[in-house]
Amino acid sequence: MPFEVKKRLGFGCMRLPLLEDKRVDLEKFSAMVDAFMAAGYNYFDTAHGYLDGESEPALRAALTSRYPREAYVLTNKLSTYHFEREEEIRPLFFSQLAATGVDHFDFYLMHAQDRTLYKKYRAAHAYETALALQREGYFRHFGISYHDGPELLREILTAYPEIEVVQIQLNYADYEDKAIRSREVYEVCREFGKDVIVMEPVKGGSLVKLPKEAMAVLSALGGTPASYALRFAAGLPGVRMVLSGMGDMAMVKENTALFEDPAPLTEAEREALSRVVEILRSRGTIACTACRYCTAGCPRGIDIPTLFACYNSKKMHGGWTPKYYYRIKTADSPKASDCIGCGACEGVCPQHLPIRALLSEVAALFE
Repeated sequence: MPFEVKKRLGFGCMRLPLLEDKRVDLEKFSAMVDAFMAAGYNYFDTAHGYLDGESEPALRAALTSRYPREAYVLTNKLSTYHFEREEEIRPLFFSQLAATGVDHFDFYLMHAQDRTLYKKYRAAHAYETALALQREGYFRHFGISYHDGPELLREILTAYPEIEVVQIQLNYADYEDKAIRSREVYEVCREFGKDVIVMEPVKGGSLVKLPKEAMAVLSALGGTPASYALRFAAGLPGVRMVLSGMGDMAMVKENTALFEDPAPLTEAEREALSRVVEILRSRGTIACTACRYCTAGCPRGIDIPTLFACYNSKKMHGGWTPKYYYRIKTADSPKASDCIGCGACEGVCPQHLPIRALLSEVAALFE
């Protein structure tokens, strides 16, 4: 096993507090880092493209320049959109070390692997280049983050037995989902004896902001929606780390308190989560996790995750506020109907969503 930890909550650095100009609020983030570390947690996860490149230098400012290197565990990734050829990988890697202010990473992952991207990584000898960097001492543990079905994962783990950890999307809403197939993917990790790092345990926040009917099911149990989602992920054998993209101090305090003793779900709680999944599926929501990979290449600059969030809010909660916020958010920026149908967004979506068709549905609902 590449690592053993007593506290299995990791700080995902993709949804940090932002200032009005979209830069990371370093004062708030530093306070969150301090609270996280003071509670005995030390695992941080980032990538070169997170927050349009702001995540890595924010970690340098709030974490790596303020704590000794042995005090924290830092994971970074070979980012999908920042290289095309083999000779670009090493310069990118060393720029990531510089951006985060460290001389080595603890974990380095091949980012967002799916069938299309895996071909790109293979053609550029990305795995081989990364493994060479590992042998040279620039990172300790090798892994992948993954967004596809069990068949390809089995192929990758067979081709590269050096992989130590697999970071997968896993939450109770997706566990039996026929498109995401997270249970089957998790079982392949177990089959190959790989440690599992969980991302999207609350599905981009959608398992916290539940419709009233679903909230009522969980409220009857006495806990918070986030607590059940995190305990579901943490309770699975082989899960060594559960990442939470924490955006404010309240989330840090709630999550660190929960992971002091993340008790396994009871049978009554599991039945309640099954009921919540039934409710969510009946609402016809969009399975967007707000990763924002789609926005970088959109030629019209459409804020796709935000517009999908308005759509989901309307589907789950009804009322007038989603349309109101849609109008506000598109007052000075592109609407869903501004999509030109180029498909650039669909090529990079980890959820493999039919974004163009969905934008048409959003436009029909709100415009």
